[in-house]
Amino acid sequence: MGLKTYLAKRIVYMVILIWAVITVNFLIFHMMPGNPLQQYIQSLQRVSKERAEILAEKFGLNKPLHEKYIISVINLLTFNFGLSKRGRPIIEMISERLPNTLLLMGTSTVISIIIGMLLGVIVAYKRGGALDTGVVTASLLTYSVPIFFLGWLVIAFFGIYLGWFPTSLEQPSEWAFHPPSNIFELISGRLRHIALPCLTLVLFSVGGWILLTRACVLETINEDYVLTARAKGLKERTVLYKHVLKNASLPLITNVALSFAFIVSGAIITETLFSYRGMGLLTWEAIWGGGAGYADIPLLQAIFYILALCVIFANFIADLLYGVIDPRIRYG
Repeated sequence: MGLKTYLAKRIVYMVILIWAVITVNFLIFHMMPGNPLQQYIQSLQRVSKERAEILAEKFGLNKPLHEKYIISVINLLTFNFGLSKRGRPIIEMISERLPNTLLLMGTSTVISIIIGMLLGVIVAYKRGGALDTGVVTASLLTYSVPIFFLGWLVIAFFGIYLGWFPTSLEQPSEWAFHPPSNIFELISGRLRHIALPCLTLVLFSVGGWILLTRACVLETINEDYVLTARAKGLKERTVLYKHVLKNASLPLITNVALSFAFIVSGAIITETLFSYRGMGLLTWEAIWGGGAGYADIPLLQAIFYILALCVIFANFIADLLYGVIDPRIRYG
């Protein structure tokens, strides 16, 4: 099939997946015991019975299941997530936290991918040597250690012992009263506050990228076209990064796409550890429910839906890149 047909099939698959996500998202929370959505309506600032009935009518909670499903589909497709348990618009809460998470997760993900791929190619080339053994051992160690333990070590050393960086929040607390006066103060303040959580995430994830890249490169480094490229007298760096890594990149593309998709979800443990007000901490607050005894269901529905959409679109982009890099896939 041609590229247009391949693209059309992927779009159809994507639409079907979005419908399936909406359906599953609806069924999971409506099949939970105790009618959590009704609890949510009743918990909104201890509203009166009349007000609760009005809200139930607005959200369609007093309607039959099939009508609730239609309302849910329309609301999710239009990003009308309604109000959280706290009485605030959910889209407003997400809009406040999402930029913080994109900054932290985007920075750590890009750094991890670049370092991991570069080191992965190098240790694959020097396989069996001391460098390969040391890097692989260190990668397994950091990838296996719980991330909260890495976070504690980073806080203790760089935050408390050396005192180089703040250990909490996403920006200086004094900005609430005295906003930054120029762009340089803004950038430096944000960078100092994301330094430790970003370092924690990089230490935790870079080992996985090194191991994955190394495994992919080892599968292709002895292929005939690699030997031919070397026989032509090409530089070893050109052979490794232009020929070997390019042909070993299909599994890497999938992981890169999914990594960027999960950026939106934030890092629950890391953001909670550093009190970093991003999507991860927002998810934890929604699960914990602020001590009310049950989760903020509408907020969780919105977070899960947005995350699922990001994963679907990331897979769609990965499929397109597959078809461009390796035409055999779209003709398969």
